[in-house]
Amino acid sequence: MRLQSALRLLYPPQCLGCAAPVETEFGLCGTCWRDMAFLSGAGCDMCGQPLAAAAGPEEDPASLHCDDCLAAPRPWARGRAALRYEGTARRLILGLKHGDRTDLARPAGAWMARAVAPLLSPDTLIVPVPLHWRRLFARRYNQAALLAVALGRETGCGVCPDLLVRSRPTPMLDGLGRDARHAALSGCLRPHPRHGAQAQGRPVLLVDDVMTSGATLAAAAEAVLAAGGARVDVAVLARVAKVT
Repeated sequence: MRLQSALRLLYPPQCLGCAAPVETEFGLCGTCWRDMAFLSGAGCDMCGQPLAAAAGPEEDPASLHCDDCLAAPRPWARGRAALRYEGTARRLILGLKHGDRTDLARPAGAWMARAVAPLLSPDTLIVPVPLHWRRLFARRYNQAALLAVALGRETGCGVCPDLLVRSRPTPMLDGLGRDARHAALSGCLRPHPRHGAQAQGRPVLLVDDVMTSGATLAAAAEAVLAAGGARVDVAVLARVAKVT
């Protein structure tokens, strides 16, 4: 306790977003907290897209689906997101993804755990979306794997960081439309030849940092189902929300 107190004096807790002093480790100052777009209220049960209309008193929230999911059903069952990809959330995710801010995975895991609690069962296996080995070598870590491990720590669920492999590098998807994203990812994800069997007969929760069109998660979900997964749900730290 004395050592911890001394360390807090030397290195007082700082806001994750702006480095301002805060009371607790991995906390946010008031300004950054207000700018943090946590998702709550009505949302699509399949992809987490915020919905303007709330469920009526006799309507099951699990029956709510956005137009995109109604038009093109997903290969997974349910999906959740903790944040809207904007403001402080966007800055933190870019820091995690490109700025070596691996410290952000721990609080992000706690935020995601609250969002995905209804999707979990005791035998759920948490699986991150993989990077191609070249990108992993350049970045030195897979941010989705860090989130998956943090989420597993929060929930007590098992984690298999290498259940899937990305067999070929894929182009950057920024700026591509839905169909182009799906085409670029077609067949690029598959079960790991040694570890893929861990999904056999189990519910799997796929984890990624951001969902835009859902093309990457769709390719990963199809690979998990090919490995024998009983059901696939998805969880992302943030959702790129359509303007309605």
